[in-house]
Amino acid sequence: MTIASFEPAALLAVLPEILLLALAGLILTLDMIFRDRRGTYLSWVTSAGLAAILVVTLVYSRPGEEQLILGGMVREDWLGFAFKVVLLFAAAVTALLSQGVEGVRDRGEYYALLVVATLGMNLMATAADLIMLFLAIETTSIPLYVLAGFLKGDDKSTESGLKYFFFGALTSAVMLYGFSLLYGFSGETNIYFLAEGMRAGEVSPWLMAAMAALVLVGFGFKISAAPFHFWAPDVYEGAPTSITAFISTASKAAGFAVLVRFMMAAFPAIEAQWSLLLAILAAATMTVGNLIALVQSNIKRLLAFSSISHAGYALIGLVALNHLGSASLVFYLATYVVTNLAAFGVVIVFARTAGSDEIADYAALSRRSPGLALALLVALLSLGGMPPLAGFVAKFYVFAAAVEAGYIWLAFLGVLNSIVGLYYYLTILKVVYLYRSEDEDKPVPVPGVYAAALGVCALLIVAIGALSGPWLEWALRVTGGLF
Repeated sequence: MTIASFEPAALLAVLPEILLLALAGLILTLDMIFRDRRGTYLSWVTSAGLAAILVVTLVYSRPGEEQLILGGMVREDWLGFAFKVVLLFAAAVTALLSQGVEGVRDRGEYYALLVVATLGMNLMATAADLIMLFLAIETTSIPLYVLAGFLKGDDKSTESGLKYFFFGALTSAVMLYGFSLLYGFSGETNIYFLAEGMRAGEVSPWLMAAMAALVLVGFGFKISAAPFHFWAPDVYEGAPTSITAFISTASKAAGFAVLVRFMMAAFPAIEAQWSLLLAILAAATMTVGNLIALVQSNIKRLLAFSSISHAGYALIGLVALNHLGSASLVFYLATYVVTNLAAFGVVIVFARTAGSDEIADYAALSRRSPGLALALLVALLSLGGMPPLAGFVAKFYVFAAAVEAGYIWLAFLGVLNSIVGLYYYLTILKVVYLYRSEDEDKPVPVPGVYAAALGVCALLIVAIGALSGPWLEWALRVTGGLF
């Protein structure tokens, strides 16, 4: 693969990142100008700005010929483009959901950090160089560490921020050591030239496997795969719920974007070895996440372990090492982002009224707010893989890819785990629809902005599930450059 010479048109490929940087500056400027009149306008500005950048991306940043640009630091291709669209959508919805979160909804620095983290994620999705990749990961991680501990008066929030930082710093150090070995043995920093450099240097497959394992520590942390998942429950519970939603969706999607690009570009010589390793990680991640979720009484912790299990399902698509597997991975992540945003949106709205995240307090929600209960029903059934919702189709595709690649045992284990997952999702819905409460005569108001966000997410969940063909064709197209 050659590196394209610099042309002004290449800037269109990074136009979303340029605009994100400008948006962060605009937010901070408005916050300084209107400091005495803080309100939800910052949420609207951030969400509208992110939505506008999404539109600009769709219109002006569509990739042409797949190539390395900006001195080989960035790869312009459909895979990166697809992840940018998903990440910008998740950030825009998160900004809207932040309106109802006490302590963050009127803080300019909160929204600026959210935008900067999105900028880092976009760069993660398109990075083609070890240096750019590490800078992108840190540009994403540092704002998220701050955002997780943003509620300084809340002990759980500060604890989650501190744990997230320490675990993140440790895994980043291990990953960086892996990067240094890759450069040392290949003489290259560009991801797409690493394999050729190691082949020319006659690097042992065992040594390549060791370097791959070191790199997977950092990537496994980003996607909360077992055994690198231990940070997720405490961080998800303690962080502001809007940031929990963002970490569980956008951050995970960005981690998978890096994982699929890096492993297939840098280690084609040992595909069988790392595929088997990822299959074991997928099996462990699914099983650990689902089994521990069974005993949770706090809905944010339950969704944390649910998120861990879904990382395992998504990993199956990469393990398959075929075109359908990669496409099913992208499809799965797109549906998961929409579905989990809907679930956390309901959690935020309910917590505004009830002041609780305990599952028992969701009793009689169907009587207190039928629309909110319906949104939760759609989201949880989709996460559980019930037809005809998007989650069912996404799981079907990743399991089909595993069977096609000969990983029948992994697909079978995925089906068993899906049944376990469906059990605890239905347990929540049983509380919502069948249990009675002393407060059932007190309605749970749903602000218009939340009703719109939840409505869009719910419609997308149904539409993707009912009309999965075009969405799968889109996923097959964006992953075509990997093969």
